[in-house]
Amino acid sequence: MQINELSSTERYLNPADIHVELGYNIEVFATGLDNPISMFFTEERYLVVAESGVRSEKPRILRYTNNGFEVLVDDFNLPITGVNYLNGIFYVSHKGLITRISREGVKQNIITGLPSNGDFYNGRVIFSSDRRKLYFGQGTATNSGVVGQDNYWVANYPYLCDYPGDYIILTGQNYETHNTENEFAPGELILTGAYSPYGIPNAPYETRKGQLKAAGSILRANLDGTELELYAWGFRNPSSLKFDHGDQLYVSNISYDNRGSRPIANAPDEFYAVAHGLWYGWPDYSDGEPVNRERFAPEGGLTPELLIKNHPNNPPTPFATFPVNSNIMGFDFDYNSFGNPGDVYIAEYGSLEPQVSHENISFAGAGHRISKLDIKLRTVSTFAINKSGFPSYISREGGFARPSEIAFGPDGAMYILDAGVDDNNNPNYLVPNTGVIWRITKNR
Repeated sequence: MQINELSSTERYLNPADIHVELGYNIEVFATGLDNPISMFFTEERYLVVAESGVRSEKPRILRYTNNGFEVLVDDFNLPITGVNYLNGIFYVSHKGLITRISREGVKQNIITGLPSNGDFYNGRVIFSSDRRKLYFGQGTATNSGVVGQDNYWVANYPYLCDYPGDYIILTGQNYETHNTENEFAPGELILTGAYSPYGIPNAPYETRKGQLKAAGSILRANLDGTELELYAWGFRNPSSLKFDHGDQLYVSNISYDNRGSRPIANAPDEFYAVAHGLWYGWPDYSDGEPVNRERFAPEGGLTPELLIKNHPNNPPTPFATFPVNSNIMGFDFDYNSFGNPGDVYIAEYGSLEPQVSHENISFAGAGHRISKLDIKLRTVSTFAINKSGFPSYISREGGFARPSEIAFGPDGAMYILDAGVDDNNNPNYLVPNTGVIWRITKNR
């Protein structure tokens, strides 16, 4: 293995620009990472980071050493979305696949054919407490159940759509768009229904059969990928999963955007305690309420209509919610005396600027911070945030840009993965080699 020579694009860093809860200190631990997305400590206590490869087209797994980072393994589908490790074996999540890598470096694709060609991908693998099962999240193809002109992948995957996890009956609601795919009739109006490819309308009471690899689901399998099963569904983008010490599974779910043929406004991100076999509300509920309520209507727009007539169950209420545009991602439980045992610390990636959004997105008030969820009171507070309240690429200070993952290390410190600063020419992409790892320690 060769040491990875990371050529760090200049990024101003200054921990003094970050406000941290009283009694804690923050410092820069490592720099020069290229769009990192996942981080964890192995059983042998060394740090592993996954670089997504979104900009560099070099998705790879790195290990931190005294001499910097070294490449452990590369050559994956774009992007890598997560990595984990158990008994000397790596489990890498990358677009459409879960790949297991043996101690000898042999790759084996143990789960294939995941529906990750749409808006969201399959996520990082985690393990049950008895180490006999793996779990991972699978995102949806669309924002809210209807393929539209906000889905840039339509030209490459014209038959792609979302698939439910159970038998459903559709209301028959259709959405009208201009057909941009037909060069001979550019003004032609077409109709698209729910759970249908672009340009295919629904009739009332159409049915859809449940699929194992459902959109917006949590799946589990044996460690070799066999006996794959649907554990829960009805999420939009289950970005991160983790078990607490009591074997309760939790998920951070990134909620609807105000975009596309069926825009849904004011939908908070959700943190759920997950139960086996339940439906959690997507595409017809948010925050435990149906989206046909006035609170979810876009400004100056119509109130969203429901897509499913026979909802599988009354969706559970979230354990906690986060403001619109928080984009909650990786989280970890604190059993290291930072606060109350079992409290959750969550990385908020912050607002994006999809060109198809129906609203101007604020960079203040949500995201770009580390939040603390009191596990007993279910209250959320800000643990660490830039003193300006804005991400560093907006304020030009030296603090957080895009927090994406949190892990408590064997030293008891909190490690924060910061994916990098936004490209001024395209805020949906990050500048290469501007990823950072921060470390927060408690005053003794």
